[in-house]
Amino acid sequence: QVQLVESGGGLVQAGDSLRLSCAASGRTFSSYAMGWFRQAPGLEREFVAAISRSGGSTSCADSVKGRFTISRDNARNTVYLQMNSLKPEDTAVYYCAADLRRFLGRDWLGYDYWGQGTQVTVSS
Repeated sequence: QVQLVESGGGLVQAGDSLRLSCAASGRTFSSYAMGWFRQAPGLEREFVAAISRSGGSTSCADSVKGRFTISRDNARNTVYLQMNSLKPEDTAVYYCAADLRRFLGRDWLGYDYWGQGTQVTVSS
């Protein structure tokens, strides 16, 4: 079992930055990969970024490449999503998720545990 709790969302203006955090508990944090996804109203859940167990490999969606960075601190059992140059189209609920089986998964169906989500709203 893995429990995930996101924090750091909020209302910002276009061009601002936010850092999301996801605190994990339960199973040994360094034993699974982590990902960030987002979902806007009326749209499907969308892959944002993923990071391997050690943090040595990452993957991110083209829509956020160069603006968002995923990282993890295995000593603190926490994964982060640094979001810079935010745009109104980044507005969504952001979820972190744990993947117990894959190295770097991009599809949400393969993730095993999910947080409750944190709202990010970017005004123009």
